[in-house]
Amino acid sequence: MKQSIFRILTNVPLTDCVYKMVLSGDTSAITAPGQFVSIQLAGKFLRRPISVCDYDKTSLTLVYKVVGKGTEMMSRMVPGEELDILTGLGNGYDLTPAGDKPVLLGGGVGVPPLYHLAKRLTAMGKDVTVILGFNTGNEVFYEEEFRALGCRVIVATADGSCGVKGFATTPLTDLDYSYFYTCGPEPMLKAIYKATVTSGQMSFEERMGCGFGACMGCSCKTLTGCKRICKDGPVMKKEEILWDR
Repeated sequence: MKQSIFRILTNVPLTDCVYKMVLSGDTSAITAPGQFVSIQLAGKFLRRPISVCDYDKTSLTLVYKVVGKGTEMMSRMVPGEELDILTGLGNGYDLTPAGDKPVLLGGGVGVPPLYHLAKRLTAMGKDVTVILGFNTGNEVFYEEEFRALGCRVIVATADGSCGVKGFATTPLTDLDYSYFYTCGPEPMLKAIYKATVTSGQMSFEERMGCGFGACMGCSCKTLTGCKRICKDGPVMKKEEILWDR
């Protein structure tokens, strides 16, 4: 974990309530796709945890949804403003067991952390399929960005207004894949757990207190006891999760 000051380069809307913020700063503590950062906002006691969408040595890309006062403040920030950010939080996805044909499934704001993962997997020569799940076509974002990486992209919307009608699990039925990676709300993760025929890794979305393991506010049950989403997660292996929590 590292505390640094980042300067906003751009902050633009992707949909009515989803924004993309690109910042410059020290990203050396970020070591794997699937990790998150925690942002200090003026007048707010708790930091805001946001998943990392993409990064390189000097820049950080965050894609976030406006869901409360903190993220609403972020949406109004302009280039040149600075943010105090903790980086390198949580564990990330393990690329080792991906196999030749991994599938990535994202629901809503569970989509962003899959982007850098897809970038890494395609660079390794993997045949990557990405399934993006949304409620309606107006909510779809990053479809073309994944295609630009060379991924096969399938969009699923609950109302059928864009792509396949259904949920992120719907296209899995006829899909040949070696392993899965996913991030999204818990109901989606439960559905993917039941629908997938291979092993995989699941990244949890969870409200957090400290964001680095000092409290137990984001704990979940696993086969080896309670684990903290912020420190032991947010990525968990499919086989270790207990769902009665």
